Amino acid sequence: MPIHELAALGAALCWAVTGTIVSGPLRLMGAQRFNRLRGWMVVAALALIVLAGGRWAGFQHAWVLALAASGIVGIMLGDTFNYAAVDRLGPRRAGAVFALNAPMAALLGWAALDETLVPQAALGIAVTVAGVAIAVLGRRPVRLHRLEQTTGALWVGVGAGLLAALGQAAGSLIARPVMAAGADPYAASLIRVAVSALALTAMMGLRSEPPVGRIPPAAWALTAATAAIGLLLGMTLLLFALQGGKVGIVSTLSATSPVLILPLLWLRTGQPPTGASWAGAAVAVAGLALIFLR
Repeated sequence: MPIHELAALGAALCWAVTGTIVSGPLRLMGAQRFNRLRGWMVVAALALIVLAGGRWAGFQHAWVLALAASGIVGIMLGDTFNYAAVDRLGPRRAGAVFALNAPMAALLGWAALDETLVPQAALGIAVTVAGVAIAVLGRRPVRLHRLEQTTGALWVGVGAGLLAALGQAAGSLIARPVMAAGADPYAASLIRVAVSALALTAMMGLRSEPPVGRIPPAAWALTAATAAIGLLLGMTLLLFALQGGKVGIVSTLSATSPVLILPLLWLRTGQPPTGASWAGAAVAVAGLALIFLR
């Protein structure tokens, strides 16, 4: 299997794991505050990795603007809207909406980068997205666990999920030429995350934040875990995948996190996926096979 496509699947696994642990600190802090705090945690870690490893070598200044734009669109806007959707819809339903970033990315890659897909790859994308939708929407638990609860207006959560999907697709599209030119994934991640954290901090400074009271140590620990797994490792894997993979295919593979999260939610909630969920997972695997074996 191509290593770049495996990296995209690795990113999906990272995001599946964070989806099961993000609910507590997210609802305590709010989407923007949470995204800002974990962003600065990752900036500190990436700065150490990049400086200690000499990863600035060969980095071109011309790449900075594109990576900064990718960070604003893909992380600041995309992640904030995604966590707002998770807060309102729960990780399962939000994941189903977010998976639409795959066809969005394929269309954007075709329109903006002239990326063409062989028929088998295009079919694989369609089958994978369909499998994700079946797997996620087919899970109807008997007892409503807090991770399955919907809060507020449904259309607001769905709208936030669609904006998150578009942000993720557009952010990947902007970063793709830079990564294909050979940018180091860690250095590129540092620029994307740092710019998004700065933008979130500036935006939050323009308006007063509602008080949240004392944040317990457990919430800080979970925030740090989501930062390390989802943003530090997951986003870096995604950028590495974009070095050698087309935007549509990479986005499709990374969008399989809603399928990967099903067994993890089973462990957290004690509610097994339904037969429809397992069938959808099988369809998604068939789609992945079409992509890998093309």
